[in-house]
Amino acid sequence: MSSQTITEQLKKGINKLNNNPITEHIEHIGKVLEIGDGVAKVSQLFNVGASEMLVFETADGNKIPGLALNLEENHVGAIIFGPYHEIKEGDTVKATGKMLSVPVSDDYIGRVVNGLLQPIDNKGKIEKKGEYPVEKIAPGVITRKSISVPLHTGIKAIDAMIPIGRGQRELIIGDRKTGKTAITLDTILNQKGKGVICIYVAIGQRQSQVSNIVNELTERGAMAWTTVVLANASDPASMIYVAPYSATALAEYFMDQGKDVLIVYDDLSKHAQAYRQISLLLRRPPGREAYPGDIFYLHSRLLERACRLDEKYGGGSLTALPIVETQASDVSAYIPTNVISITDGQIYLETDLFYQGIRPALNVGLSVSRVGGAAQFKITKKVAGKMRLDFAQYRELAAFAQFASDLDATTKKQLERGKRVIEITKQKQYEPVPFEIQAIIFYAVTNGYCDAIPIEKIAAWEKSIMANAHASYQSLLKEIVEKKELTKEIEGQIIELLKNL
Repeated sequence: MSSQTITEQLKKGINKLNNNPITEHIEHIGKVLEIGDGVAKVSQLFNVGASEMLVFETADGNKIPGLALNLEENHVGAIIFGPYHEIKEGDTVKATGKMLSVPVSDDYIGRVVNGLLQPIDNKGKIEKKGEYPVEKIAPGVITRKSISVPLHTGIKAIDAMIPIGRGQRELIIGDRKTGKTAITLDTILNQKGKGVICIYVAIGQRQSQVSNIVNELTERGAMAWTTVVLANASDPASMIYVAPYSATALAEYFMDQGKDVLIVYDDLSKHAQAYRQISLLLRRPPGREAYPGDIFYLHSRLLERACRLDEKYGGGSLTALPIVETQASDVSAYIPTNVISITDGQIYLETDLFYQGIRPALNVGLSVSRVGGAAQFKITKKVAGKMRLDFAQYRELAAFAQFASDLDATTKKQLERGKRVIEITKQKQYEPVPFEIQAIIFYAVTNGYCDAIPIEKIAAWEKSIMANAHASYQSLLKEIVEKKELTKEIEGQIIELLKNL
């Protein structure tokens, strides 16, 4: 037999094997060794990969999804997304050969979904347009673009002194009940008509609290551009763990269409606690504060996915506002320091300021935006540039003035200006201020137009500016929005408006 004939027969044999239907249906099947608290040990799954999706088949014929997390010598440690109490020892587990993915679609806007993006608002099924992996490598440096477009929160103190840009990751940190969630909800409300899709991820929150948030967003019409991803405090730790990743996958679907997306993680402290629970149940070695060694990676691989893409790669952006809760204002604890080092700045809320009636209770000294003026329009930079300095000087002088009986005129003037700056930054919840109105207010403050107004009348003075601007100066507001810088014409009209109050 010639070598050519042998080669042809070998080729026929290989083709026959490749086309054999039996070889197409090889399944990797294992058995449940142990089950409890949403975590399972599975034997005989020798070909499974890390973060591979598993399917647990119960005696009733139910199929419950899971995820392979620990690959050990004799067994696989897995977490279960669903009613794990239905799974019994000896049940079959199948490896799918796929990474965990979630359905994505434009129809998710306006809906409330669980950690795997399944609807839980009784409004019917959501038709999926495709699937996105829950875990994904963050976009590289080449595909990114520097942050230069502001994302206005509608909160005067933040937009003036700690600006946030589209594609930024800005941490909101503070003790419980200091107004962290309130800042994010105002930011969501302020995106009306700005083309920003918002995703609010409730991580380990009480269901009643999230229900109130959804009702508030619905009443104010904000659900028209918002999706709520909910992992209740009563949900298994596995669902709390996966919820922010699933929400980010949905955000990336919108970003890949060239859209701007805002995602709020409320809050990552509870996310870390859920991961600690899973890790300890999987017998991973505990480290500082009993968290596992990879707790930093848990949040860094999530937050690094926030970015602004270059026009060549779609030009979309994903802005992240993670929330972290501190205990007794301790920002040096493990999780707060981790997240501070990952993000592009932090908004620090102080309990003492909150109880003094300064709300939002923003500590300007400890708060910072590492993007800074790059995320502000020219007009805001010009009119609000001095506000942070006035704020800082007031804090320093106020401490000194407590012990000094006689103050010179310059010091008194700075103290009075500082008091008015603080008064201007006070703001009620659910009342975001548009950037064009902010520009007029900041101009008035930094140029001394409110120096003669008594402190108790500052709020009324501010309202009269808003009312006058909306009633008689619509063309000025339109011009500020279009030009975004302080031209002589705009400045002249602002001065006219302030004189006509």
